[in-house]
Parts: sequence; C-alpha cells; structure tokens
Amino acid sequence: MKPYLVSLAAGLLVGVIYGLMNVRSPAPPVIALVGLLGILVGEQIVPIAKRLVARESLTLGWLQRECGEHVFGHLPRGGGAMRGEAANREQV
Repeated sequence: MKPYLVSLAAGLLVGVIYGLMNVRSPAPPVIALVGLLGILVGEQIVPIAKRLVARESLTLGWLQRECGEHVFGHLPRGGGAMRGEAANREQV
C-alpha cells in the first residue's frame, strides 16, 4: 500500500506545482479515467455471465482471483512481502 500512497503524494505535489505555475496538466480529464474504469469493470461482465449461464456459483474467492487482479492489478501484501522482494532483487 505504501507505493500507492507515495505515488498519490507525488502526484499531488506535481499538481500543486502545476497550479502555482498556472500550467494545465497533460493528464487525461476525469471523465476519460471514469471511462477507463468502465472498460475494466465491463470486461469482467463476460466471465461472470458465462459462469452464470453455466449455472456455476459465483464465490468471493473466484471473483477475487478471476476479476479482482485484472481490475486492481497486483496489490502489495504488506511490509514483509516488500522486504522479501527487495532481498530477492539484491541477490540477483
């Protein structure tokens, strides 16, 4: 979660600097980002519909495994996992 917070803080800082300089950001407008979210969520309707048509149950585990990672990406699992990944990189 820490990388996401650092990324948000960096984005806010850049936004403040752009605001002080009276410069428009090159980022897409919010409506475009909402559209992208709609695309990600809409893509998940097909596997869910296929599962329902096949009369298979929708479990929380299946939704997290099949849909969650596609929508949210690989989320960090906490400090221990991050330290383990850093240690693996140092060994390479």
